[in-house]
Amino acid sequence: MAFVKKLGADKVIDYKNEKFEEKLKNIDLVIDLIGGETQKRSLKVIKKGGRLITAVQLGNQEEAKEKNIHIEGFLTQSLPEELEQIKQLIDSGKVMPVIASVMPLKDAAKAQKLSEEGHVRGKIVLQVV
Repeated sequence: MAFVKKLGADKVIDYKNEKFEEKLKNIDLVIDLIGGETQKRSLKVIKKGGRLITAVQLGNQEEAKEKNIHIEGFLTQSLPEELEQIKQLIDSGKVMPVIASVMPLKDAAKAQKLSEEGHVRGKIVLQVV
């Protein structure tokens, strides 16, 4: 729980057993990294005039407008030299990625569906070769 303390969190929610929209209200800002149904549920906890920043999709804009909630997206860019540094950290064993499953490329649609459901612990890797 030390990590939560550093964030200054007032409440800890077990997302597997609790619905955050039943525990929270009047939130100023939600940073959405999941999208879909989770983004829609997030609109229920944001106060009027609040913000939802998303890295995945700009959905639910009509509902947000009705509630005077500003939705904004952001994108990140991976630079080759940064990816090389990450590769070196992984190869040296200093960083250990969590891989949920490795699937053939032909199962990309299935992998996408699993990812969208939001219950995967770790990364889904598509094997190209």
